[in-house]
Amino acid sequence: MAIGNGGTGSGLVVSFGEMLIDFVPTEAGVSLAEASAFLKAPGGAPANVAIAVARLGGRAAFVSKLGDDEFGHMLAAILREKGVSDAGVVFDAGARTALAFVTLLADGEREFMFYRNPSADMLLTAAELNVDLIRNGAIFHYGSISLIAEPCRSAHLKAMELAKEAGALLSYDPNLRLPLWPSPEEARKQILSIWDKADIVKVSGAELEFLTGHDSVEDEVALRLWRPSLKLLLVTLGDKGCKYFTKDFRGTVGSFTVKQVDTTGAGDAFVGALLQGIVEDRSALQDEKKLRQVLRFANACGAITATKKGAIPSLPSASEVMELLEKA
Repeated sequence: MAIGNGGTGSGLVVSFGEMLIDFVPTEAGVSLAEASAFLKAPGGAPANVAIAVARLGGRAAFVSKLGDDEFGHMLAAILREKGVSDAGVVFDAGARTALAFVTLLADGEREFMFYRNPSADMLLTAAELNVDLIRNGAIFHYGSISLIAEPCRSAHLKAMELAKEAGALLSYDPNLRLPLWPSPEEARKQILSIWDKADIVKVSGAELEFLTGHDSVEDEVALRLWRPSLKLLLVTLGDKGCKYFTKDFRGTVGSFTVKQVDTTGAGDAFVGALLQGIVEDRSALQDEKKLRQVLRFANACGAITATKKGAIPSLPSASEVMELLEKA
């Protein structure tokens, strides 16, 4: 599988949504109130996905709005430095870049407290979209946080429409952050409102349980989220790997045993690797053997990311992934 030699011949992955600063405690297993110091780390799932693609040698672009402040310009510079086009990024002089304080629990999982009232990403309008950039994407990837508030919601829906019309595959990772929604019911309703527009959907086990209302990740529960419009439905199960469902086949691909330090960005690394694999060979969506190879590579990306602190600094290169695959 030719992941890692994307170069200019490979299709563009355009990622849409929020980019923010995570403030992460310098010690794990303490509450925000108990933390003595915080490190600032760039974050935001759609931005992480774009950087994950670029780290693997693919072509990626990011579409968002940042505050016209030091943090916003720092984030745009990080995108460029990591090889992601920021041609779709605009700045808002009247709103700040979003912030999130992250609690690292003892087992490497995390909890969030957000400062977005409103943050610049929520204020992106349809008129500010870089239409040519979106139309050039082979894959258009997005989450659900951009559906929470207007005008960003309308910009999100318009961007999806532009990408679909131009022949892009639409990729959706809801990336549930309940504290940002008015209520769990509203979150469920809005997340599912665009479900049938996607070609590829990836959910975590916890998101599957939330969206279906069933406390199980069994196949029959996962299939409640299947739609005839989908080409691929994925359920990621952390260190247990992932399940995949297409109209013709389904199965599970195991993960890799690693020492988890911080799971931040592991799901985004998985998605980035998946999308890069599909951009390089779209037939993986119909060929189970190829798809399993892509998913094994994606699982390795997620596993490596969980062994280090922070999302972006721990996203692996193709050579790091190949090293883990060869050892396995």
